Amino acid sequence: MKQAQLLRNLSVPQGRIDVILDTDAYNEVDDQYAIAYMLRSQDKLNVKGIYAAPFHNKKSKSPKDGMEKSYDEIHKILKLAGAEDKIPLVKKGSETYLPNESTPVESEAVDDLIEISKGYNEDSPLYIVAIGAITNIASAIIKDPTICDRIVIVWLGGNATWAEHNCEFNLQQDIAAARIIFGCGAPFVQLPCTGVVDSFRTSGPELAHWLIGKNPLATYLAENTVKEAESYAKGHAWTRVIWDVTAVAWLLNEDNRYMKSRLIHSPIPEYDNRYAYDLSRHFMQYVYSIDRDMLFGDLFNKLLKEY
Repeated sequence: MKQAQLLRNLSVPQGRIDVILDTDAYNEVDDQYAIAYMLRSQDKLNVKGIYAAPFHNKKSKSPKDGMEKSYDEIHKILKLAGAEDKIPLVKKGSETYLPNESTPVESEAVDDLIEISKGYNEDSPLYIVAIGAITNIASAIIKDPTICDRIVIVWLGGNATWAEHNCEFNLQQDIAAARIIFGCGAPFVQLPCTGVVDSFRTSGPELAHWLIGKNPLATYLAENTVKEAESYAKGHAWTRVIWDVTAVAWLLNEDNRYMKSRLIHSPIPEYDNRYAYDLSRHFMQYVYSIDRDMLFGDLFNKLLKEY
Protein backbone atom coordinates (compact mmCIF):
# COMPACT_ATOMS: atom_id res chain seq x y z
CA MET A 1 0.00 0.00 0.00
CA LYS A 2 1.37 3.42 -0.95
CA GLN A 3 1.99 5.84 1.90
CA ALA A 4 -0.71 8.31 0.82
CA GLN A 5 -3.33 5.55 0.95
CA LEU A 6 -1.96 4.24 4.24
CA LEU A 7 -2.32 7.68 5.81
CA ARG A 8 -5.89 8.01 4.55
CA ASN A 9 -6.77 4.66 6.09
CA LEU A 10 -5.19 5.71 9.39
CA SER A 11 -7.77 8.50 9.73
CA VAL A 12 -10.97 8.00 11.71
CA PRO A 13 -13.50 6.60 9.20
CA GLN A 14 -16.42 8.67 7.98
CA GLY A 15 -19.90 7.25 7.48
CA ARG A 16 -21.07 3.77 8.35
CA ILE A 17 -18.39 1.06 8.22
CA ASP A 18 -18.16 -2.73 8.46
CA VAL A 19 -16.48 -4.06 11.60
CA ILE A 20 -15.22 -7.34 13.05
CA LEU A 21 -14.53 -7.62 16.79
CA ASP A 22 -11.90 -10.06 18.10
CA THR A 23 -12.29 -10.53 21.86
CA ASP A 24 -11.20 -12.64 24.84
CA ALA A 25 -14.60 -11.84 26.36
CA TYR A 26 -14.34 -14.03 29.47
CA ASN A 27 -10.96 -12.73 30.53
CA GLU A 28 -12.04 -9.51 32.26
CA VAL A 29 -15.17 -7.38 32.74
CA ASP A 30 -14.35 -4.82 30.03
CA ASP A 31 -14.75 -6.88 26.85
CA GLN A 32 -18.46 -7.21 27.59
CA TYR A 33 -18.79 -3.42 27.63
CA ALA A 34 -16.97 -3.22 24.30
CA ILE A 35 -19.33 -5.76 22.70
CA ALA A 36 -22.36 -3.89 24.03
CA TYR A 37 -20.96 -0.51 22.93
CA MET A 38 -20.42 -1.83 19.43
CA LEU A 39 -23.96 -3.23 19.28
CA ARG A 40 -25.40 0.08 20.46
CA SER A 41 -23.42 2.04 17.84
CA GLN A 42 -24.97 0.45 14.78
CA ASP A 43 -25.71 3.81 13.23
CA LYS A 44 -21.96 3.84 12.53
CA LEU A 45 -20.77 0.24 12.99
CA ASN A 46 -22.12 -2.64 10.90
CA VAL A 47 -21.06 -5.85 12.65
CA LYS A 48 -19.76 -8.52 10.25
CA GLY A 49 -18.19 -10.91 12.75
CA ILE A 50 -17.32 -11.49 16.40
CA TYR A 51 -14.37 -13.80 17.06
CA ALA A 52 -13.35 -15.51 20.30
CA ALA A 53 -9.67 -14.99 21.11
CA PRO A 54 -7.49 -17.28 23.26
CA PHE A 55 -6.31 -16.34 26.72
CA HIS A 56 -4.67 -18.18 29.63
CA ASN A 57 -4.66 -17.02 33.23
CA LYS A 58 -6.42 -17.91 36.49
CA LYS A 59 -9.76 -17.80 34.67
CA SER A 60 -8.83 -20.50 32.14
CA LYS A 61 -7.03 -23.84 32.08
CA SER A 62 -5.38 -23.16 28.72
CA PRO A 63 -5.59 -20.77 25.73
CA LYS A 64 -8.17 -23.14 24.22
CA ASP A 65 -10.28 -23.11 27.38
CA GLY A 66 -10.06 -19.32 27.49
CA MET A 67 -11.18 -19.06 23.87
CA GLU A 68 -14.12 -21.42 24.44
CA LYS A 69 -15.20 -19.56 27.58
CA SER A 70 -15.00 -16.33 25.61
CA TYR A 71 -17.10 -17.85 22.85
CA ASP A 72 -19.80 -18.67 25.42
CA GLU A 73 -19.55 -15.22 27.02
CA ILE A 74 -20.05 -13.53 23.65
CA HIS A 75 -23.29 -15.48 23.22
CA LYS A 76 -24.38 -14.43 26.72
CA ILE A 77 -23.87 -10.74 25.98
CA LEU A 78 -25.68 -10.98 22.65
CA LYS A 79 -28.69 -12.52 24.36
CA LEU A 80 -28.70 -9.92 27.14
CA ALA A 81 -28.49 -7.22 24.50
CA GLY A 82 -31.40 -8.66 22.52
CA ALA A 83 -29.01 -9.20 19.61
CA GLU A 84 -29.62 -12.87 18.92
CA ASP A 85 -29.57 -12.05 15.20
CA LYS A 86 -25.78 -11.62 15.54
CA ILE A 87 -25.19 -15.12 16.96
CA PRO A 88 -24.44 -16.64 13.51
CA LEU A 89 -21.58 -14.13 13.19
CA VAL A 90 -19.75 -15.54 16.25
CA LYS A 91 -16.78 -17.77 15.39
CA LYS A 92 -14.32 -19.77 17.45
CA GLY A 93 -10.74 -18.61 17.21
CA SER A 94 -7.30 -20.02 17.85
CA GLU A 95 -6.80 -22.77 20.43
CA THR A 96 -3.09 -21.96 20.91
CA TYR A 97 -0.76 -19.03 20.37
CA LEU A 98 1.50 -18.77 17.32
CA PRO A 99 4.37 -21.30 17.44
CA ASN A 100 6.53 -18.86 15.47
CA GLU A 101 6.19 -15.88 13.13
CA SER A 102 5.56 -17.90 9.98
CA THR A 103 3.06 -20.61 11.00
CA PRO A 104 -0.63 -19.72 11.37
CA VAL A 105 -2.96 -21.27 13.92
CA GLU A 106 -5.92 -22.59 11.96
CA SER A 107 -9.41 -21.72 13.17
CA GLU A 108 -12.93 -20.95 12.03
CA ALA A 109 -12.32 -17.25 12.77
CA VAL A 110 -9.19 -17.11 10.60
CA ASP A 111 -10.94 -18.59 7.59
CA ASP A 112 -13.97 -16.37 8.12
CA LEU A 113 -11.84 -13.23 8.23
CA ILE A 114 -9.98 -14.14 5.05
CA GLU A 115 -13.24 -14.88 3.22
CA ILE A 116 -15.05 -11.74 4.43
CA SER A 117 -12.07 -9.51 3.59
CA LYS A 118 -12.31 -10.48 -0.08
CA GLY A 119 -15.28 -8.12 -0.38
CA TYR A 120 -13.17 -5.06 0.53
CA ASN A 121 -10.30 -3.03 -0.88
CA GLU A 122 -7.91 -0.30 0.21
CA ASP A 123 -10.42 2.44 -0.64
CA SER A 124 -13.20 0.70 1.29
CA PRO A 125 -11.54 -1.43 3.98
CA LEU A 126 -12.87 -3.83 6.59
CA TYR A 127 -12.18 -2.60 10.13
CA ILE A 128 -10.97 -5.09 12.74
CA VAL A 129 -11.13 -4.18 16.43
CA ALA A 130 -8.98 -6.55 18.50
CA ILE A 131 -9.07 -6.49 22.31
CA GLY A 132 -7.16 -9.62 23.31
CA ALA A 133 -4.16 -11.62 22.16
CA ILE A 134 -4.04 -10.89 18.44
CA THR A 135 -3.39 -14.47 17.35
CA ASN A 136 -6.45 -14.78 15.10
CA ILE A 137 -5.64 -11.70 13.05
CA ALA A 138 -1.93 -12.52 12.75
CA SER A 139 -2.78 -16.06 11.64
CA ALA A 140 -5.04 -14.71 8.89
CA ILE A 141 -2.24 -12.42 7.69
CA ILE A 142 0.29 -15.27 7.62
CA LYS A 143 -2.17 -17.44 5.72
CA ASP A 144 -3.18 -14.72 3.25
CA PRO A 145 -0.90 -11.65 3.31
CA THR A 146 -3.04 -9.91 0.67
CA ILE A 147 -5.64 -9.06 3.30
CA CYS A 148 -3.28 -6.34 4.56
CA ASP A 149 -4.48 -4.14 1.68
CA ARG A 150 -8.15 -4.70 2.58
CA ILE A 151 -8.25 -4.15 6.35
CA VAL A 152 -7.57 -1.61 9.09
CA ILE A 153 -6.54 -3.05 12.48
CA VAL A 154 -7.39 -1.28 15.74
CA TRP A 155 -5.76 -3.07 18.69
CA LEU A 156 -5.73 -2.49 22.41
CA GLY A 157 -2.40 -3.97 23.37
CA GLY A 158 1.09 -3.18 24.56
CA ASN A 159 2.01 -0.30 26.84
CA ALA A 160 2.91 3.30 26.13
CA THR A 161 6.19 3.66 24.27
CA TRP A 162 7.61 5.61 27.21
CA ALA A 163 6.52 3.03 29.82
CA GLU A 164 9.18 1.22 31.84
CA HIS A 165 8.40 -2.08 30.12
CA ASN A 166 6.07 -3.58 27.54
CA CYS A 167 4.96 -6.55 29.65
CA GLU A 168 1.24 -6.13 28.89
CA PHE A 169 -1.17 -9.08 28.95
CA ASN A 170 -2.60 -8.95 25.42
CA LEU A 171 0.85 -8.53 23.88
CA GLN A 172 2.81 -10.81 26.18
CA GLN A 173 0.55 -13.80 25.53
CA ASP A 174 1.55 -13.89 21.87
CA ILE A 175 4.50 -11.64 21.11
CA ALA A 176 5.01 -13.35 17.74
CA ALA A 177 1.49 -12.32 16.69
CA ALA A 178 2.07 -8.75 17.88
CA ARG A 179 5.30 -8.52 15.88
CA ILE A 180 3.41 -9.57 12.76
CA ILE A 181 0.73 -6.92 13.31
CA PHE A 182 3.26 -4.14 13.95
CA GLY A 183 5.32 -5.16 10.94
CA CYS A 184 2.89 -6.33 8.26
CA GLY A 185 2.24 -2.89 6.76
CA ALA A 186 -1.54 -2.98 7.16
CA PRO A 187 -3.05 0.27 8.49
CA PHE A 188 -2.72 -0.15 12.25
CA VAL A 189 -3.99 1.83 15.25
CA GLN A 190 -2.59 1.04 18.71
CA LEU A 191 -4.31 1.90 21.98
CA PRO A 192 -1.59 1.33 24.61
CA CYS A 193 -2.71 0.06 28.01
CA THR A 194 -0.43 1.25 30.82
CA GLY A 195 0.26 4.95 30.36
CA VAL A 196 -2.75 5.74 28.16
CA VAL A 197 -5.92 3.67 28.37
CA ASP A 198 -5.52 2.93 32.08
CA SER A 199 -7.07 6.38 32.64
CA PHE A 200 -10.46 5.04 31.48
CA ARG A 201 -11.78 4.03 34.91
CA THR A 202 -15.13 3.86 36.66
CA SER A 203 -16.31 3.27 40.24
CA GLY A 204 -19.06 1.37 42.04
CA PRO A 205 -21.16 4.46 42.85
CA GLU A 206 -20.93 5.69 39.26
CA LEU A 207 -22.06 2.32 37.91
CA ALA A 208 -24.90 2.17 40.42
CA HIS A 209 -26.10 5.64 39.39
CA TRP A 210 -25.98 5.10 35.65
CA LEU A 211 -26.55 1.40 35.01
CA ILE A 212 -27.84 -0.83 37.80
CA GLY A 213 -31.55 -1.53 37.44
CA LYS A 214 -31.86 0.23 34.07
CA ASN A 215 -32.08 -2.90 31.87
CA PRO A 216 -30.77 -6.51 32.00
CA LEU A 217 -27.65 -5.75 29.96
CA ALA A 218 -26.68 -2.60 31.87
CA THR A 219 -27.31 -4.31 35.20
CA TYR A 220 -25.23 -7.36 34.28
CA LEU A 221 -22.28 -5.23 33.16
CA ALA A 222 -22.33 -3.08 36.28
CA GLU A 223 -22.87 -5.89 38.79
CA ASN A 224 -20.18 -8.00 37.11
CA THR A 225 -17.74 -5.11 37.44
CA VAL A 226 -18.56 -4.49 41.09
CA LYS A 227 -18.26 -8.21 41.88
CA GLU A 228 -14.86 -8.41 40.20
CA ALA A 229 -13.51 -5.28 41.90
CA GLU A 230 -14.73 -6.30 45.34
CA SER A 231 -13.09 -9.71 44.93
CA TYR A 232 -9.75 -7.96 45.51
CA ALA A 233 -10.67 -4.54 46.98
CA LYS A 234 -13.68 -5.08 49.25
CA GLY A 235 -13.68 -2.54 52.07
CA HIS A 236 -11.33 -0.21 50.19
CA ALA A 237 -11.77 2.60 47.72
CA TRP A 238 -11.50 1.32 44.16
CA THR A 239 -11.89 2.17 40.51
CA ARG A 240 -11.87 -0.34 37.69
CA VAL A 241 -10.38 0.26 34.26
CA ILE A 242 -12.74 -0.58 31.37
CA TRP A 243 -9.97 -0.80 28.79
CA ASP A 244 -11.58 -2.34 25.75
CA VAL A 245 -14.33 0.21 25.10
CA THR A 246 -11.65 2.61 23.88
CA ALA A 247 -10.74 0.44 20.88
CA VAL A 248 -14.33 0.50 19.62
CA ALA A 249 -14.51 4.22 20.39
CA TRP A 250 -11.60 5.02 18.06
CA LEU A 251 -13.92 4.22 15.15
CA LEU A 252 -16.37 6.82 16.50
CA ASN A 253 -13.71 9.44 17.20
CA GLU A 254 -14.72 12.16 14.74
CA ASP A 255 -13.13 15.50 15.64
CA ASN A 256 -11.03 13.77 18.33
CA ARG A 257 -13.99 13.88 20.70
CA TYR A 258 -12.96 10.80 22.72
CA MET A 259 -9.19 10.55 22.26
CA LYS A 260 -6.14 12.02 20.63
CA SER A 261 -3.58 10.21 18.53
CA ARG A 262 -0.54 10.86 16.39
CA LEU A 263 1.35 9.16 13.61
CA ILE A 264 4.55 7.36 14.58
CA HIS A 265 6.87 4.94 12.84
CA SER A 266 5.75 1.46 13.85
CA PRO A 267 7.95 0.20 16.72
CA ILE A 268 9.04 -3.41 17.07
CA PRO A 269 7.79 -5.41 20.08
CA GLU A 270 10.76 -7.44 21.22
CA TYR A 271 10.72 -10.75 23.08
CA ASP A 272 12.38 -9.11 26.09
CA ASN A 273 9.24 -6.97 26.67
CA ARG A 274 10.69 -3.79 25.24
CA TYR A 275 10.23 -1.84 22.01
CA ALA A 276 12.89 -1.44 19.37
CA TYR A 277 12.76 1.47 16.93
CA ASP A 278 13.49 1.89 13.23
CA LEU A 279 12.54 5.20 11.63
CA SER A 280 12.47 3.59 8.18
CA ARG A 281 9.38 1.57 9.12
CA HIS A 282 5.87 2.48 7.98
CA PHE A 283 3.59 4.83 9.90
CA MET A 284 0.88 3.74 12.32
CA GLN A 285 -1.61 5.65 14.47
CA TYR A 286 -0.70 5.85 18.17
CA VAL A 287 -3.38 6.90 20.68
CA TYR A 288 -1.85 8.93 23.52
CA SER A 289 -4.77 10.52 25.40
CA ILE A 290 -8.34 9.52 26.37
CA ASP A 291 -11.14 11.95 27.29
CA ARG A 292 -12.49 9.79 30.07
CA ASP A 293 -15.65 11.76 30.88
CA MET A 294 -16.74 12.29 27.29
CA LEU A 295 -16.37 8.63 26.42
CA PHE A 296 -18.08 7.29 29.55
CA GLY A 297 -20.94 9.68 28.86
CA ASP A 298 -21.48 8.17 25.42
CA LEU A 299 -21.04 4.62 26.71
CA PHE A 300 -23.59 5.00 29.51
CA ASN A 301 -26.12 6.71 27.26
CA LYS A 302 -25.86 3.95 24.66
CA LEU A 303 -26.16 1.17 27.21
CA LEU A 304 -29.56 2.61 28.16
CA LYS A 305 -30.76 2.47 24.55
CA GLU A 306 -32.86 -0.35 23.17
CA TYR A 307 -31.26 -2.57 20.52
